Amino acid sequence: MSICRSLLMMIGILFVPIGIVSLRAAEPVPYGAPIDLVTAKKVMAAAEAEAKKNSWSVVIAIVDGGGHLVILERLDNTQWGSVEIAQRKALTAAKFRRPTRFWEERIAKGGVDLKLLKINGFPMEGGLPIIHQGKVIGAIGVSGVTSTQDAQIGRAGIAALGNRSS
Repeated sequence: MSICRSLLMMIGILFVPIGIVSLRAAEPVPYGAPIDLVTAKKVMAAAEAEAKKNSWSVVIAIVDGGGHLVILERLDNTQWGSVEIAQRKALTAAKFRRPTRFWEERIAKGGVDLKLLKINGFPMEGGLPIIHQGKVIGAIGVSGVTSTQDAQIGRAGIAALGNRSS
């Protein structure tokens, strides 16, 4: 086999998968009606129970789909700085309709993704969108322990909605 033919075969093998794999990003989850206070309190109660079960002092913020604060709790002995961080995590999750961990992971890769530090958001795990019937109705942000533990508390809050949320 000639070198030229071998080279063309290799190029063909390398580029065939590009035609198969979609280069488009997944469509974002659309926004829905904003979370109401009754639902926000239900999410808050479950998140608070998870934090207390683990003896974690945290701030929990719940915002509507537009990022407007609906309810905020600062558990006893939680550092003051967590008030702002919890709100920013919730706002970021609502604005971008995805968990804040997405941004943390991209920035951790470095390189070109470092430009994401310029987004007006908080790129650290602990902010999660609240999805109801396939639409973002709000978000929860937690701060006070490790970012993984913050996210655990947020997931527990969202889980209180049962199959109403995903």
